[in-house]
Amino acid sequence: MHQFIASPFLGNYLVLRPGSGGALRLPYNRYKELALTAKLGTPCPVWFVDAVRRGWGVDVAGLHADDLLVVRPESPYGYVRATYELNLGCNYDCEHCYLGLKRFEGLSWTDREKLLHVLRDAGVLWLQLTGGEPTIDPLFPEVYGRAYDLGMMLSILTNGSRLANPKILDLLSSHRPHEITISVYGATEESYDGLTRRRGSFKAFSRGLMAACEADLPLKLSLIITKTNAHEVEQMQAMADSFGIPHHLYMNMSPTIHGGAETLPSQSVEHLRKRKPFTGCNAGHSFFHVDPHGMASICKIGRDPQIPLIEEGVEGLAQLGAIADSLLLRQGGCTGCTLQGTCGTCMPLVQLYRQAKAPLAAYCQHKKPREEVAG
Repeated sequence: MHQFIASPFLGNYLVLRPGSGGALRLPYNRYKELALTAKLGTPCPVWFVDAVRRGWGVDVAGLHADDLLVVRPESPYGYVRATYELNLGCNYDCEHCYLGLKRFEGLSWTDREKLLHVLRDAGVLWLQLTGGEPTIDPLFPEVYGRAYDLGMMLSILTNGSRLANPKILDLLSSHRPHEITISVYGATEESYDGLTRRRGSFKAFSRGLMAACEADLPLKLSLIITKTNAHEVEQMQAMADSFGIPHHLYMNMSPTIHGGAETLPSQSVEHLRKRKPFTGCNAGHSFFHVDPHGMASICKIGRDPQIPLIEEGVEGLAQLGAIADSLLLRQGGCTGCTLQGTCGTCMPLVQLYRQAKAPLAAYCQHKKPREEVAG
């Protein structure tokens, strides 16, 4: 099992350590030297031994590179990040969930393995596994383990309810992720179970959080604020601080990925935040999203049109750049808007709000009062 990854990254070459922060930047000749050393199975170069000792306090003197290091090949596609929805199914039933109807369905293991190789060949170095709830997917351990072996820095977006499961905890402890982001739905059992609409969910989350902390896994908390738990904002923040875990607040709910409005009434109007100005993003160019059926899109919001990666392979991704350029252009009622420079809503998200027939105040600066956002 490797401890380090050497990889191209946007014209540079990096050495990374899964589960640890920081990176080493390499000149091209040293990246090639590591590749040759790993191929031949010879001991690590002295400069590499010295660099990882300084950077991470790890002594690899005398160890063979092929046992220690994954050297990722260069890719002509230029993608470095992706998200992969393993399965839209979830063990919670949160009223604010942007997925809408959460069906339990996904690819076979054969197709998932093929998909992971497509992602590797596309250059994806950072991969986020999400859902639904990814850790309840029957093939989560296999997907995680294969992506790890292919030299990806893995992140997991989870509700934390399965992190105390021995099989999952052992996997994450031995094959450390880059980051685990746990969504938090309340500071008390009443609020938490009320929002998730599942009795016992708070206890499961608490066990998972404690187990992950004891295993010293790299955690972040996303504090989800809705009408149900808005009175516990300070308690939720205090809980995060007591564990010493970085956290951020998530308050602005979006329509479902199908343009449904059923999520919007869950918002706590008094806690809504003005979005930062949208000045463009790398969706479709260096980042993309894959749904449970292997369909690639520019992001989780702009899902149409999609590319069937199982059928078209990595070559299909060549279409995403043009798709992104067309989807991100201001259109409809936004064309010519004088506030475009300070608008915080990207065009794919605007389209979802329009499909949901949401009040204009939900996504446009022109309309007041903010109370209309409550739907």
